[in-house]
Amino acid sequence: MILRSIELDFWRNYPHLEASFSPTVNVICGDNAQGKTNLLEAIAYLSTARSHRSRYDRELIAFGVDHAFVKAEVFTREREFTLEARLSRGRGRQLFSNGVRLKNSAELSGILTTVLFCPEDLYLIREGAAERRRFLDECICQLRPRYAAALGEYRRLHEQKTRILRDWPEHPSLLETLDDFNLRMAQTGAILIHYRAHFVRRLLEVTPAIHREFSGAREELTLRYETVSTVTDPLRPPREILPELLSHQERHRQAELDARQCLSGPHKDDLVVELDGRSAKSFASQGQTRTAALSLKLGSREIFRQETGEWPVLLLDDVLSELDERRQDFVLSRISGGQVFITCCEADKTRRLQGGKAFCVRSGALV
Repeated sequence: MILRSIELDFWRNYPHLEASFSPTVNVICGDNAQGKTNLLEAIAYLSTARSHRSRYDRELIAFGVDHAFVKAEVFTREREFTLEARLSRGRGRQLFSNGVRLKNSAELSGILTTVLFCPEDLYLIREGAAERRRFLDECICQLRPRYAAALGEYRRLHEQKTRILRDWPEHPSLLETLDDFNLRMAQTGAILIHYRAHFVRRLLEVTPAIHREFSGAREELTLRYETVSTVTDPLRPPREILPELLSHQERHRQAELDARQCLSGPHKDDLVVELDGRSAKSFASQGQTRTAALSLKLGSREIFRQETGEWPVLLLDDVLSELDERRQDFVLSRISGGQVFITCCEADKTRRLQGGKAFCVRSGALV
């Protein structure tokens, strides 16, 4: 899988950019706040139509204008693809593949797959379950169109049910629709749980070995998927998970009405990460946190290769800055194969990488 070129208009701090890339290593150097991360963000956006830094698309549009544009030429599955995203403050977002407008972001699944590691990924270990769910969702959406579609529907249903529970005391008639929302949420939620469980199982097959090598065999990483308590085996087909979700909803029905919050469903799932049997969230040091997070990302990269037969595009944003020399050597040796984009402030750290291209970013322009 190769990202051949990209074109940006009014994306963050880029008034306009056209660039072609090496199929191997692309080093993006420059001082802070010049646009290195913005470029990687634009590439990753074409995988899932979501930004890792912004909740709303309008935040991706440059100040003083009403629209932004990102276009990329991608070679994958022995075919050429042209992917486009057009953002507008007033009219929302439009996505295109080879000139054909896509109905939703789920239709991007399987075209351009990317694995992004950035400084914010420390939150993957340190913060609450939402960050780890987001990691799972971003990975699985790129591999499974059915999951991407179910996730979009579940989020809409959850938002609507939340409004019902919030407003029902003032508008009791809203409760007449609650059973329908519960059923639809359970149906889509069963799909999410099934795919998440299988992806975590795959992570458990590849990630501990990566982390063991990364840490110099000093630590053992383990993973555990936690979902709705009534689900006895999340690896089963969604049709078998459905009645267990409905049972959990019924048990929590009164509690949800009292709390006026949605308390039942996979929107509370978690991926538990442990180092030597202890919670990484609670006990990991700064270095251990970074190593564990990067191991998860490299593990997902391996799964993508196994699933698609191609390496995904690897985006490493300032990954070397806080690693010691041994860990830097591990990362640089591990990223051989496939196309890599790596940002840094000091080009010296990447000189051991062979071939490829090097760029310098200055005020939203590639030099």
